[in-house]
Amino acid sequence: MPRNPEQEATPEKRSLKKGAGLLLSISVFSFLCFLAVVLWINYPKTRLQPEPLSPELKATVDHIPGKTDALIYIGLKDIRQSTLWQKIIPDSLKKTPLFQAKGQLTTLMKAASINPSLDIDTLLVSFKRHGYKEQEYLGIAWGPFSQKLPPSFLLKNSTSTEKIGGYQCYSLDSTLWLCPLSPRKIALSNNRKMLKEFLIPVGSFYQRDSLTAALINKAIYKSHLWFALPSAVWTIGALQSLTSANGDIKTLGNLNSIQNLALSVKFNNGIEGQSEWVYANRKSAYFASTFLWGALKLSELSGTRTGRQTKQLLKNIEIEQNLESVLIHANLPIELFQHARQKK
Repeated sequence: MPRNPEQEATPEKRSLKKGAGLLLSISVFSFLCFLAVVLWINYPKTRLQPEPLSPELKATVDHIPGKTDALIYIGLKDIRQSTLWQKIIPDSLKKTPLFQAKGQLTTLMKAASINPSLDIDTLLVSFKRHGYKEQEYLGIAWGPFSQKLPPSFLLKNSTSTEKIGGYQCYSLDSTLWLCPLSPRKIALSNNRKMLKEFLIPVGSFYQRDSLTAALINKAIYKSHLWFALPSAVWTIGALQSLTSANGDIKTLGNLNSIQNLALSVKFNNGIEGQSEWVYANRKSAYFASTFLWGALKLSELSGTRTGRQTKQLLKNIEIEQNLESVLIHANLPIELFQHARQKK
């Protein structure tokens, strides 16, 4: 007897919402998410074009001896001319010394009535670790030093003098060497060898220390404040110092895995800055950026204990992973600081 086609059993269609179909859907979706993450981790993002070093500063950096653990630049004259400095920073803070010197350097600055915040126009310092804890440094400062530190004053306060590379150098003691380079430029170091190698350079710093040179290029803004930390010890120490007030933040972004760091800040109608944290691999950078981004967004939510002003500040911060790096960009308008000042 012939079969009726209507009586034949029709195969049941597989649903993607239950059973094996649901499992297949989850597997495909998970694979696509994994593929998207892999592509994102390995996709180079667009970078901001870094500002170039001035010709004089570039030539000065080229003379830095050896390899550096930290290179720090502060353009105090340019900062003092910024809108933020003139309108927001209180006068009492403007006169506060930039740093607390130690040893013979403190004695020298007091004797010469030098206030770093007011008398230094530009400062470039290279730090180099010597042994387990000792730090050697070489500093180049621009300012009206011919008035504050005339040869007669230096000769009177020095224990010995020496000509190095055609420059007259003064040893104030075994921990401080000082050398006027021009009426508005002076070099100082706690190590005679570093000073000599700066005055009589051998080779180019940019070739000798390619890692620091690359980090200088990662510092976007060059006129006000920037630093390059090629040493992991310096990098971790700097970040942990910044987060020491909050123990819960010390592990934020997997700080102990950061290899080196670059940071630059521009002061004008507010503060604009960017920091780049460089990790050993792209996976570490991705997870760090994801964790930082999540923490940032969580703090912005209403109902959290984060204050309103802090939430406004956090909204102006962007976090992005770019290959082995985490980029943190902040653009804080002057209105944020004006509101904070009015509430005090």
